[in-house]
Amino acid sequence: MKKHDIVVIGGGPAGMAAAVAAYDAGCTDVVILDREPQLGGILLQCIHNGFGLHKLGQELTGPEYAAVYAHKVAQRNIPVYTETTVTGVSQDRVVTAQNRDGILKLQAKAVILAMGCRERSRGALNICGSRPAGVYSAGTAQKLVNCMGYQVGKRVVILGSGDIGLIMARRMSLEGAKVEAVCEVMPYSGGLTRNIVQCLEDFNIPLYLSTTVVQIHGDRRLEGVTVAQVDEHRQPIGKTKRFIPCDTLLLSVGLIPENELTRTAGIPIDPITNGARVDENCQTQIPGIFACGNVLQVHDLVDYVSEEAECAGLGAVKFVKGQAACKVAIATRPGNGVRYVLPQTIHTRATDVSLFLRVTQPFGKVKFTVTDGETVLATAKRLKAAPGEMEKLTIKKEQLQTAKGPITVSLEEVE
Repeated sequence: MKKHDIVVIGGGPAGMAAAVAAYDAGCTDVVILDREPQLGGILLQCIHNGFGLHKLGQELTGPEYAAVYAHKVAQRNIPVYTETTVTGVSQDRVVTAQNRDGILKLQAKAVILAMGCRERSRGALNICGSRPAGVYSAGTAQKLVNCMGYQVGKRVVILGSGDIGLIMARRMSLEGAKVEAVCEVMPYSGGLTRNIVQCLEDFNIPLYLSTTVVQIHGDRRLEGVTVAQVDEHRQPIGKTKRFIPCDTLLLSVGLIPENELTRTAGIPIDPITNGARVDENCQTQIPGIFACGNVLQVHDLVDYVSEEAECAGLGAVKFVKGQAACKVAIATRPGNGVRYVLPQTIHTRATDVSLFLRVTQPFGKVKFTVTDGETVLATAKRLKAAPGEMEKLTIKKEQLQTAKGPITVSLEEVE
């Protein structure tokens, strides 16, 4: 059994940023395990630009952003086990993995979980119909087109208006395909505003809200889909059904944090985020195990992923060095108009703490208020707020020192 101070599971943007932050904080015995042949994770297939505006101050493509952090990993000579699949993590921080050399067992003083997400598949949607060729998840189609050079179809319908679906609508148009429609079951889009503008409006691609695919047609190859509008309970309205001919259906219907290892380790999962419950250092409720990136919560911007991962890396270094947090924790909870708040608990009162949250529905101009039941700890105004765009609020350490009870984040619409 090999021993290391910190073992990072996942070599995507979160894993690389966490490892670099831990190394720079003085803990040089760090290793990264990743099941892919090279570092980068999902960024390698995201060849569009828009990455790094907040974190690096420049606009990069996904592979370029990944290359920046891969270079940082290489500069620090951080060992990387590629093509290595982790099969288990125990509560005493023993990581079990396997690769072409056999079974590996690593005893870590701290473990950072950065496994990312997987896509929700057709099977989870229960769409009736046959099983022809031409039905893909949007991420699978993205990899086939961008990394392997395949053309997946000529006439495309996209179900779901998440960021990957919107980006693939543009990508398919650029590849010469005709995107017949983007259908979204919710009454609002789940993607960033900039993607709606740049990927749909700029290419005259229609977006149908409160609409879903109810049936798939075709024998060997997809021939078309039946779509229908839905009511307030998201049930199809029969008289609104219509047939759209197409040879490709892309599903962009949500991401699921890859938390099988988290669950097998007995780490409590938050039912709203589908990630682990963590404190301000990204430490889970099992001491010494940290989580960051999309395995903790689904992000829209990779810049926030890197920032969160750096927090996890620094938290792991503190744990390794025995700088334990105060045992008295303050809980955070969502209030009016807020779906969830992360971290779920706060221990420290000596530093500023960033809260990440999402709202329950689209709003116009809003004011966020952070209170401890008696005192207003922080406020922030936004010109608009939407579920597809994560919000970040910061509580100053001076305010934390006076906080007495559970911290609640709520919003109200303002003129």
